[in-house]
Amino acid sequence: MTGRGRTILVMSLSALVYGMSLGNRIFYLAALFGLLALIYGLISVLLSKRSLTVSCRMENSRIPRGDEESMLITVGKRGFLPVYPVEISVKVGDAVYHYDEQPSRREEITFAVALPTQHVGVFSAEITQYAFYDIFGLFRIRRKNADSCQMMVLPRAFDVEKLRFYSNDDGQALQNRTSEDLASPEDTRAYRTGDALKRIHWKLSARKKELIVRRFEMPAPPDTLVLLDLSRPNAHDTEEALTLRDTLCETALSVISMQLKGHSPVRMPLYGTRAQEFYSKQTEDLPRLQEMLACQTFEEELSFDRVLRLELRRMRQTGATVIVTTHLDVNIVEGISHIRRMGPNARVYLITRTPDSEEDRPLVMQLQQCLVEVCYVTPA
Repeated sequence: MTGRGRTILVMSLSALVYGMSLGNRIFYLAALFGLLALIYGLISVLLSKRSLTVSCRMENSRIPRGDEESMLITVGKRGFLPVYPVEISVKVGDAVYHYDEQPSRREEITFAVALPTQHVGVFSAEITQYAFYDIFGLFRIRRKNADSCQMMVLPRAFDVEKLRFYSNDDGQALQNRTSEDLASPEDTRAYRTGDALKRIHWKLSARKKELIVRRFEMPAPPDTLVLLDLSRPNAHDTEEALTLRDTLCETALSVISMQLKGHSPVRMPLYGTRAQEFYSKQTEDLPRLQEMLACQTFEEELSFDRVLRLELRRMRQTGATVIVTTHLDVNIVEGISHIRRMGPNARVYLITRTPDSEEDRPLVMQLQQCLVEVCYVTPA
């Protein structure tokens, strides 16, 4: 019973007492009207409690970050007694939104409400409760945990500079990093210092009295290895942590998108709760990558410097390595430097709001001395 209902009940009982004391029929009539309104309101909310249904669904379960997402809420009611507009509370993350809708007595009503898509991730939009009154506002029924649905907010890509690779079969690439097809000779050329002995064409060299080496078919483009830091970002509050997560995902997506547009195969291992790896040679796989990034929690206990050490085994088949992280320390810098010494070009995307930090400057200088390219990305 609401405050208004309690007031009507007190007034009706008072009118009944006055009528019995004074014998005036007008007090009996006022008490009768009040009690009838209370009885009608109680019956209407009790019947509606059994017949009223509230459900929800997403118009689009996958939506790019920043686009408008609509949640469709359906309110249905059976019965002939009307009720007051239903108050619906929707919780998305830590935010709660309130909506009102008048249910129909004959058919379901579906209306759309706009939900925020400020951060990348998988979020649950939950109808935490809904409440309704009788038409007089005397009784209120509230039900909790009505329904819920999920939405996936996908990262967006932005423009980044394309990565550089070593040239393939021009005699300048490191011999232990070549991936030529030795069964498919294409041409010959003069011997250059550093060429492997197995590439020398001995018969032709004896005929020409100089060392001649075979040139083979151009190998496939080298892989780009993207290493994303999935550990908890350095942030002061939850909002800042979510913003850093957005920038991490979108930076990785942008690098991979740029490489795939240049027809370079890309590989990105994800050491999350469920270890998985993205590998592709075509831009048609970018939606799958967006979903994989949106599902990352960035709460992994595996330290990023250990991930760098684990991925050293790939360096001999990698043309360039990209590291995306929110922080640098001595162990991470050492791991990146070791990757660069293994051969592939290396680029670091450091996600930070303070690119001139005195704490990071010596670490950045150490990376630059190892010929590692360092790029700063400021969270939006």
